Amino acid sequence: MKISDLITQQNRTDFSFEVLPPLKGTGTDSLFHTIDVLREFSPRYINITTHRSEYVYTEQADGSFLRKSIRRRPGTIAVASAIMQKYDITVVPHVVCSGFTREELEYMLLDLQFLGITDLLLLRGDKAKDESRFTPIPGGYSHTTELIEQVNRFNNGEFIDSSMMKTKPEPFSFGVACYPEKHEEAPNLDFDLQVLKMKQTLGADYAISQLFYDNSKYFQFVERAKAEGITIPIIPAIKPLTKMSQITVVPKTFHIDIPQELAAEAALCSSDELVKELGVEWAVAQCKELKAAGVPSIHFYTMSATDSVRMIAEQIY
Repeated sequence: MKISDLITQQNRTDFSFEVLPPLKGTGTDSLFHTIDVLREFSPRYINITTHRSEYVYTEQADGSFLRKSIRRRPGTIAVASAIMQKYDITVVPHVVCSGFTREELEYMLLDLQFLGITDLLLLRGDKAKDESRFTPIPGGYSHTTELIEQVNRFNNGEFIDSSMMKTKPEPFSFGVACYPEKHEEAPNLDFDLQVLKMKQTLGADYAISQLFYDNSKYFQFVERAKAEGITIPIIPAIKPLTKMSQITVVPKTFHIDIPQELAAEAALCSSDELVKELGVEWAVAQCKELKAAGVPSIHFYTMSATDSVRMIAEQIY
């Protein structure tokens, strides 16, 4: 059953969350701990992020530098399979343009097909740390819409070399990202909404929002999306504040605003623990308002915030 069907089959606000594959060499204990802590709230699905390789430069004896590609968080597909088998919960691995060629993406789709994983979140992904703007690797894609078109061709049994599969696969269904405060590279929100509408036209079943702390911006975005003819569910996503540094880091990283009321209260906090308490309180208020408005699901970003998400879920679900 597609995610869009799962979250609308019952008259309630569903719970879902995102996890990161473990760092290379660290094992799955922390990952499974996050799921164990949150599984009591009956998550509809779990998202698993995908991260591009990074380049590191090592100085050689002759003074030259050797560039080496390092994948710090490998195993998105393996992690998705492990979660599905261990917990019998629907998994949604991220498939991203960033850092991958068309051929690599095709093999990723084949692996997912073999595993019977058919729900995806399709994203462009982040630019490399040493880039001022996103640049696809040779043989890669610049935009999510190009990735969507590849998935659609795969669903129709066509490989990237235009050859046809002997057996038509079970089709993938997919969601996409959206940005209530607009994507950082979009010239304006109207343009960003047209991109989202294009993703819907190409087959996106739902959209998950960028995190936000001002519900009014989410509600305004949904209304503007409806006015543009966007009818797919737009799932709000929440990430509670947990550290004092996030007051300045989060707006820079995710290109969003911190509401003045939240910023003023955070400025009065003298420790990370007090910010964490404030973050839970603020997110609970957000979720109660979202739930009262009848959103089909609320999605949580758990990175460095598993305990906070648990405390929020205890009050919401």
